Amino acid sequence: MNIEDYRNYCLSLGEDIEEKLPFQKFKNGEGVLVFYVMGHMFSFFDCNDFSVISLKCQPERIDDLKAQYDCIGNPYNESPKHWIGINPNTAPDNLLQELTRNSYEIVKVKYASKRWQKNTKTTKDSSSHLDE
Repeated sequence: MNIEDYRNYCLSLGEDIEEKLPFQKFKNGEGVLVFYVMGHMFSFFDCNDFSVISLKCQPERIDDLKAQYDCIGNPYNESPKHWIGINPNTAPDNLLQELTRNSYEIVKVKYASKRWQKNTKTTKDSSSHLDE
């Protein structure tokens, strides 16, 4: 998959996707494009070297994916416990899309849950204040 098709795929995952170049002040980070959901990264790559896309992944899947696919290895500059790196030039498009959607869902579910818990706590605090 080429860089523009991948970008379009990421943006198609939901209305809540943002893309940014957040590392422009860093020598080797100026071309890193990051995709966010709920303000948190789910995919990023260097636009100047489109050979590794870093994606969130369930820790229990990582070893099996690496063993099964030559295109999957370690992520760029992230923990290999929770992230994978995938070569978009050699990965089958359907695999890249599945793992990108998976990454998006991991992040969205995690932070939607945290937001819900925070809102629930705030609502409980407000209603307990009304009881006084």
